[in-house]
Amino acid sequence: MTETKQNPARVKLGKRGPEVFPMALGCMGMSPIYGQTDDAESIATIHAALERGVNLLDTGDFYGMGHNELLLSRALAGKRDQAILSVKFGGLRLPGGGWSGIDTRPIALKNFLAYSLTRLGTDYIDIYRPARLDPAVPIEDTLGAIAELVKAGYVRYAALSEVGADTIRRAAAVLPITDLQIEYSLISRSPEAKIFPALAELGASVTAYGVLSRGLLSGSVPKDASDYRAHLPRFEGASGEHNRKLVKALGDFAQARGITTSQLAIAWVVAKGHDIVPVMGARTRKQLDEALAGMAVRLSAEDVSRIEALVAASGVQGDRYQAAQMQHLDSER
Repeated sequence: MTETKQNPARVKLGKRGPEVFPMALGCMGMSPIYGQTDDAESIATIHAALERGVNLLDTGDFYGMGHNELLLSRALAGKRDQAILSVKFGGLRLPGGGWSGIDTRPIALKNFLAYSLTRLGTDYIDIYRPARLDPAVPIEDTLGAIAELVKAGYVRYAALSEVGADTIRRAAAVLPITDLQIEYSLISRSPEAKIFPALAELGASVTAYGVLSRGLLSGSVPKDASDYRAHLPRFEGASGEHNRKLVKALGDFAQARGITTSQLAIAWVVAKGHDIVPVMGARTRKQLDEALAGMAVRLSAEDVSRIEALVAASGVQGDRYQAAQMQHLDSER
């Protein structure tokens, strides 16, 4: 039976990490990637999230080539103590907006951090993580440099993003990890096999992004070519049509219970474990309200089984990213 629960209690991020609201606000979409954005609405959404108790804010120094961090600086003026900032680094950008690789060398990440501190208008980052595994740099070297920054007081906690079980263990041998940020949803479930057990073994949590599969699970369709999703295999052509039909059953299931498809997809992730914190990319206050309502839904074990039978992960067509990007995902090896 589907139930609702208001005002969820905070959870600890990993054995040694900070206490956070059981949902994070992902800020990437507040910089141009899914189309045009509205800074005023983005700031209002961040303020509304803080007022509702959401304290974990996720960003990256390469989101909007610094725009995202500058936006957060404006939003957090006078409110820095209310937020736990999670910052990804290492993504290399080009003047035209393209991508040119990943760099997690110790000297590079210290440079990245210096700029992040300035753009964010703060003297410390709560959680600092490489966005991807750099094949040219041992993860031990990267975490060793973060350990130096922790000792110096510039960073409070270390974390990881989109890496596999072996890399997680190697990193944690250098410095304790609060969490792994990774895509996880009803149709992206590969972390369950090896990655989640490794995290449980090490006492680390999951911050799950892509809970709505970039809107696929909520029926969202890219508007034009400026929307990043228009170029992803799961949204393109015949695969996109197949996947939209696949999730229609999820919509019918949700409607019968008086909730939206988005709320059902969020509730499913919440039901999969107390150590999983969804990172919801709400760009507007309306989207934030819907995400928080989804957090309040409680699914029974029977509900979870029925949902997984309706939308099997094996039934989706297309990879999460284009082929070139998939090759760089240590988490998919």
